[in-house]
Amino acid sequence: MRNALQKRGTFLSACLFALTVAGYATTANSFTVQQTSIEDKKAVFATVQSTDSLSARVRTSGTVEELNVTEGSYVEAGETIAMVRDPKLSLQIEALDAQINAAQRQVANLKTELDRAQQLFERGSTTKARLDSANTQFDVAQSNLDAAKAQKAVVVRQMEEGAVLAPQAGRVLEVPITVGAVVMTGESIATIAKDNYILRMALPERHAQFLKKGDPIELAGRGMECDPSCLQTGEIVKVYPEISDGRVLADASVEGLGDYFVGERIQVRVGAGSRMAYLVPRDLVFTRSGIDFVRAKGIDGQPTEIAVQVGQPYNENGKNMIEILTGVAVGDELIQP
Repeated sequence: MRNALQKRGTFLSACLFALTVAGYATTANSFTVQQTSIEDKKAVFATVQSTDSLSARVRTSGTVEELNVTEGSYVEAGETIAMVRDPKLSLQIEALDAQINAAQRQVANLKTELDRAQQLFERGSTTKARLDSANTQFDVAQSNLDAAKAQKAVVVRQMEEGAVLAPQAGRVLEVPITVGAVVMTGESIATIAKDNYILRMALPERHAQFLKKGDPIELAGRGMECDPSCLQTGEIVKVYPEISDGRVLADASVEGLGDYFVGERIQVRVGAGSRMAYLVPRDLVFTRSGIDFVRAKGIDGQPTEIAVQVGQPYNENGKNMIEILTGVAVGDELIQP
């Protein structure tokens, strides 16, 4: 009997000590619930897009003899990515070379006759009309030579234009032709995406009024969801003025998208207006048997556990806060569990 009373006294002393410690925690760590205006966040999927996608096109018809890129290759602006040649151009150059040689010989012959006529005219052995005729024939031959050289320069330029150049620096997305393919002027050899990626979002029409240039966004990790991996941030750089199919388009700039695939989908959080909510420190909420609780000071000053429903976590001035959807009211004094 005496042993039982001693054990009971020891238990009551331990309980009294625990209540004393709890009472000390209540005075030292407490939080008064207030309504706070917070920005509502909406999780949507954004698509990685290139700011510019251009096609490298053929400038002259012919056969593709060289192809220096494939899908995924990185190219610089002006780099030769393919070579197109037309065999007929080589034959034209050979014909023009023959014309130039004939014209040069004719010019040399007429230059000799012009010099002879000039000497005879100075000695008075020929007429002025004969000298003018020789001069005219020489000028005509010289013009024919210049025309043949110009025509050859045109053909040479056409051969040089067989080199297909990259219109901009970036990554090759598509190469629809192969070596040996016959291509026509203006046909696309490769599609090149500029190495400057943005995120394109399509948001429901009801959120259009809250979107504006300069608003921040939160970006999830690759292949992950925003909760809790929305650690990277970006900024909206353009909001399109047209609503199509109940969606408004917006572009966001984010650092480090160069390793993503064009067309890859990423989950982001964007602002969708503000509302009033209850925010409490995250460490005041504890979980037991799958139910979230907070400890509040009751009317009699004793701590009372209250079941609550929690929402999204927030960072308020560097403090880890969490939204309480139900279970608390303005003025409730929460204490450390």
